[in-house]
Amino acid sequence: MTPGDPPCLRWDDETLVVEIRLQPRASDDALAGISNGRLRIRVTAPPVGNAANQKMIALLAKAFGVAKSRVRLLAGAGNRDKRVAIERPGKLPEGIQALS
Repeated sequence: MTPGDPPCLRWDDETLVVEIRLQPRASDDALAGISNGRLRIRVTAPPVGNAANQKMIALLAKAFGVAKSRVRLLAGAGNRDKRVAIERPGKLPEGIQALS
């Protein structure tokens, strides 16, 4: 973690580990702030057949400027609370500091 990073972000060498709270079946796809030490993410996909996880991975890949193959779900596949690794992120999403 570097000074100023939100508590939901942790660096492990060149990999960024993100603690997430996922809200499936939301009205839109968005990074929705930080609450209880987790980045809140809303996705329109239902939590059926891994659809919500795949939508979350696509959203994170776009937000952090990486290919979807560089975003890995480490924990929480069947839960709302998740841990995700992003290998060598190209950028931090605009305003992520403001989300905290």
